[in-house]
Amino acid sequence: MQQGHASFFAIAVLMLLTGIGIPLMATLNAGLGRQLASPATATFILFAVGLALSLGVMLAAGGLPLASKFRGIGPHFYLGAAFVVFYIFAITWAGPKIGIGNAVFFVLLGQLIAAAAVDHYGLWGAVQSSITGKRVLGIAVMAFGVYLARKPV
Repeated sequence: MQQGHASFFAIAVLMLLTGIGIPLMATLNAGLGRQLASPATATFILFAVGLALSLGVMLAAGGLPLASKFRGIGPHFYLGAAFVVFYIFAITWAGPKIGIGNAVFFVLLGQLIAAAAVDHYGLWGAVQSSITGKRVLGIAVMAFGVYLARKPV
């Protein structure tokens, strides 16, 4: 296998494992939210634990970047945190109401649409990859698969 393909394969496996983790995280956090009777508290706890873990990873990886690295970064790049909080709260709240599978399927559909737009326009430094008829067909097939896989409650 060529070096580029091996690297792509390793990254693909990493992202597959990440995808496996998303519904597991959603299920666990939804359960925590139910037990606490507060999706907001469960979301806060998830981020508090996540902060501690990411701090440990950052320190193990060499610590905080120099302050000069933060200069010139547009404030919009920090909005990712707002999207993560929205996602975690929404999945923690919706999962017990419509099922984790249904919630994740609709998240996946939204991800497909947003990812295609981000790639097509190369937004915020993403690798630009134009939407072609083949990609639209692939997204449509995946969207249809999401529709077939969802289960009415």
